[in-house]
Amino acid sequence: MKIDDVLTDAVHQQTSDILIAAGAPITFHIFGRLERQEPMLPLTPEQSEELIMQLLDAEQKDEFARTHELDMGYEIEGVARFRASVFMQRRTVAAVLRVVPLEIPHYTTIGITESLLMYLQQIPNGLILVTGPTGAGKSTTVASYLQYLNVEGDNPRHIVTIEDPIEFYMQPQKCNIEQREVGYDTNDYVIGLRSALRQMPHIIFVGEMRDRETIEIALTAAETGNVVISTLSTQSAAKTINRIIDVFPIHDQAEIRTRLALTLKAVISQVLLRRRDIPGRIAAREILLVNHSVANLIREAKIHQVNNVISSSYSEGMMLLDDSLMALYREGVIHTADVVARLQDPDKARNLLVTA
Repeated sequence: MKIDDVLTDAVHQQTSDILIAAGAPITFHIFGRLERQEPMLPLTPEQSEELIMQLLDAEQKDEFARTHELDMGYEIEGVARFRASVFMQRRTVAAVLRVVPLEIPHYTTIGITESLLMYLQQIPNGLILVTGPTGAGKSTTVASYLQYLNVEGDNPRHIVTIEDPIEFYMQPQKCNIEQREVGYDTNDYVIGLRSALRQMPHIIFVGEMRDRETIEIALTAAETGNVVISTLSTQSAAKTINRIIDVFPIHDQAEIRTRLALTLKAVISQVLLRRRDIPGRIAAREILLVNHSVANLIREAKIHQVNNVISSSYSEGMMLLDDSLMALYREGVIHTADVVARLQDPDKARNLLVTA
């Protein structure tokens, strides 16, 4: 069995993720559901290891032998790129691969409005966050925005990305773009981010704000005149703000709130849901655009009131996740159960169950 044949078949089936592990058949994640592939026989430890080792070059095999886990990128020319997490489980080799299309999706195809992109491109400096659970399409949203700047933006920018691994390859058009991969072009996010500050960037994309040190340097970069874009695995704008603050010790949190109030410019929180009208998935998004009211709430530790500002600021382009979900539901695009499972307001969830 050849890994390229498995991955090519996955792309043809519009798979988002491929699961390979001993004790289970090869499994594809298609439109939000796990589907086991033929033959539906569990892989032996030897079969899973043989398949996965085809992904790795000699250097990666050495690293995996030392660490027992590896994040990497893989490409089949003309088919797709893949973001792979290779790891050991029960003393056997396993992997999960995310399919990354060769073409960056246009913002219209993933449901981002042009008015939001025009707003974001006018931000001269500060922090823009795209958040959501694992597999919510955060990297695709960021890549689509950067490609908008690269192809349709109002003026040329210098964009530096620090990714682990690089997902979408970007070809410079209007913008100068350097993409740096952790492990190959830089040792880690922190070192790469510090270095980017000396590279005359207009925009820095940090693949993920994983820890306190990365968050602190990202805030510093945003304070010193750069636009910093990053992702977090949080599920609402308010939870995102609290997550950043809570990373720091209590005695530092007042200062961090002040810095965040000055630097945070936008939070886009999204979830992906299975469509009911056609095969595929669609994103519901919460949009927070930080105005004076939101900045004051952050500074005064009143994050619980942020949703009130969002709900009263639709004319400014903001939207609560609940309202985005309900709009998709009323259009007949998503299933009742998926909406109920994700609604933040329990009263809305109960009313929907009663009327459904």
